[in-house]
Amino acid sequence: METHKRSLVKSLSWRFFGLIFTALAAWLVTGSAQAGLVIGSLDFIMKIGTFYAHERFWQRVRWGLVDPTAVKDGDGI
Repeated sequence: METHKRSLVKSLSWRFFGLIFTALAAWLVTGSAQAGLVIGSLDFIMKIGTFYAHERFWQRVRWGLVDPTAVKDGDGI
């Protein structure tokens, strides 16, 4: 299981790249760098929390997990 700190850092790094691409796409669509930054920033803020919650939810789901000590070479992959 991951720590909350690890999930948070993963969430932040993922959303940082999302911010860049969303801002670029918004800039291309609107023609305004300022609008691109505003849209990218709103996207970042709204999605960081949902991604973090999603990661933590899946930490509690046991479905699809394999016990690495019970797996022989090549099994479970």
